[in-house]
This record gives sequence, structure tokens and C-alpha cells, in this order.
Amino acid sequence: IDEIEALSSIYGEDWCVVDEDEKIYCIKINDCLDQPKWTLCLQVILPPGYPTAEPPIYQLNAPWLQGQDYMELANSLEEIYVQNLGESILYLWVEKIREVLIEKAQSSDPEPDIKKTSEEVDEDDGDDFILDYQPIQEDPVKMLNYITSESQEVDEELPSIHHGNPITDRRSTFQAHLAPVVTPRQVKRVLEKLYENKKIASATHNIYAYRIYCEDKQTFLQDCEDDGETAAGGRLLHLMQQILNVHNVLVVVSRWYGGILLGPDRFKHINNCARNVLVE
Repeated sequence: IDEIEALSSIYGEDWCVVDEDEKIYCIKINDCLDQPKWTLCLQVILPPGYPTAEPPIYQLNAPWLQGQDYMELANSLEEIYVQNLGESILYLWVEKIREVLIEKAQSSDPEPDIKKTSEEVDEDDGDDFILDYQPIQEDPVKMLNYITSESQEVDEELPSIHHGNPITDRRSTFQAHLAPVVTPRQVKRVLEKLYENKKIASATHNIYAYRIYCEDKQTFLQDCEDDGETAAGGRLLHLMQQILNVHNVLVVVSRWYGGILLGPDRFKHINNCARNVLVE
């Protein structure tokens, strides 16, 4: 408890409590520049035996962190644990990660690729399907900024946002958020408002889909975003389009990864969260 209070005090807004009961926390770490290039989220679960008998369960979340970079950083954290057996080590871990990010910022490493990838990959995901749209590949808010900058209409009112009940399975937590929308500008405003919440912003994935009915053209404007959870956005849009036939609504499902792979069950939870909030 003392360690958690100290870390919360030291890191302020960069420290986020994901689940107090399960002792799941997230710390956003960057390279200390005025405009950070290299950032990383360290998500930790503190088991009952921590710190005397068990290490934290951790997940390193950064779009650019994979392969050799991931292994080297993970090895460094495990080495710190072994050298400090029985002691509180989260502060040491955070500062080690910051040191690595500062080194990257000072070296000639190219800037990170912002594409996010899923931590779960299914070897055989036979129930994939192809829909007649192209998911957004770039940053969702930037892309919507581009779409809405075409028209110079006055900013519309921020739609009301409803938050569904979370579902937790093997330490992963899923929660859906819903807002009525009738223009892409409203979609953009709702996403920006959601990302102001540091708990939502720290989620491993924020998957979303929206459908807007354009009465003048009698067509649907719709799109989706996987946010690194491959095919999840398409499944969510399929639920809204083919199964529930809803429109003029945006659904965002946040997932906080708990360190245990869920396989195909993760798609079931994403869709169940979305279905529940739509039914409500």
C-alpha cells in the first residue's frame, strides 16, 4: 500500500488505477522531452505474494515495441527483480524503462511507428470474414479530423456518452461506451472526450465502430477501428450492421489486457459488451 501511494504521488496523472480490487495498475512512461517521441505503458498486476514471494505480472504496451527490443527490455526488468528479491521494485522498473526511452530519443533510432498490434495472435482464426469497407489504418482522431475539416460547420453539441457494465475474464477487463451520433464530427468529439479519461486512454485497445444513416442520400456512413486487436472492429461493425441493424450510434469497447491470453474468447467479450450497451 505504501508503494502504491508513493508511486501515485510521484507519477501523478501518468499513474492509473485500472482495477483496485485486482491490484491492476498502468504507468505511462516517456522520454522526458517537451514533445515525447518515445512512450510506453507499463501495466502491472500485483499478486498476493508481492513483493516478498512473487514478482509483478507485467505487460509492456507500445506500438513500436516488439521482437528484440521487447526481449531486451523484459530481460532488464527480470534482472532488476532477481537483484532485489523480496523488495518493492516498481519504481526501479519505471525508471529503467525511462532510461531506455531517453537513450532511444538521444540515439539515431528512427521515430517509432505508431501502428498498434495485438498482443494476441490466433494461428487459425477460421471465422474471419471480409466486409465491404476499409478499416481506418491511421490515428482515428486524426483521420476524422481530416474528414470533418472539409466542412466548416459550427461545432455541434457533444452527444451524451453512456458507459456499459464491465466484463472481466482472467484479469482482462472489457467495457463498452456508447453515444448517439449523426455526423463524423460528433464521432470525433466523442472519441476525443473518451480519450480525455486517463483510464480509457491507457486501455490496451479501444476498438470502435459507428453507423450513421444519411437521409438525403439514403446511404450509410460507417467505419470501424481495430486499434491493434486484429479484426475486432470488423466484428463489432458486423454486429451493429447485420445482427442488430442499428444506426446513428458510435460504440467503443475498451480492453485492458491482464497478462493472460484469451484467444477467441476476447471477441466474444467485445461483442457481448457492445450488445449489452446497445440493448440498454
